[in-house]
Amino acid sequence: MRKILFFTIVLSFFAFYAHGAELKIAYVDLNKALNESQQGKEAIKVLEDMVKSKQVFIDKKGEEIKKLEGEMEKQASILTPESIKETQNEHEKMLREYQRMVQDNQAEIQKKQSEFMQKIISDLRNLIINIGEEEKYTAIFEIVEGGILYMPKASDLTEKVILKFNETNKSAGTKK
Repeated sequence: MRKILFFTIVLSFFAFYAHGAELKIAYVDLNKALNESQQGKEAIKVLEDMVKSKQVFIDKKGEEIKKLEGEMEKQASILTPESIKETQNEHEKMLREYQRMVQDNQAEIQKKQSEFMQKIISDLRNLIINIGEEEKYTAIFEIVEGGILYMPKASDLTEKVILKFNETNKSAGTKK
């Protein structure tokens, strides 16, 4: 319902605006720009490296747990009930540590991903605003599922945004 209202308002705006000037409308696939820009690719690489480095510790802890489980099985018949209980408590403690480690690592990676993506999307949006003002677009839409049903490919600014974004960040990187 909100989408219909939104498009009705947008179409009304365009009908009103069309009386005085040429309509120039485009769209951008922000998701594609995010994933294909140099800065986006670098963020993905950093996140992948972070996941790999954390996975080493998680795998090591998992192996320790499996080793303890194997020892528990082998020695179950010769251990006293007190020793079995102590080993089970140690096993439960290791499992809780393992689960907490996995959850903490996932939360840290999600937080880092969110930080990277928010920064890049903010920069992309500012660039799109600048392109819109410089090239005198009436409107630039973000193409999202359900947002734009049809628009000619010629109206797609995504590649232009990626190129300008990479150029902007390359020149900003050399000035640092």
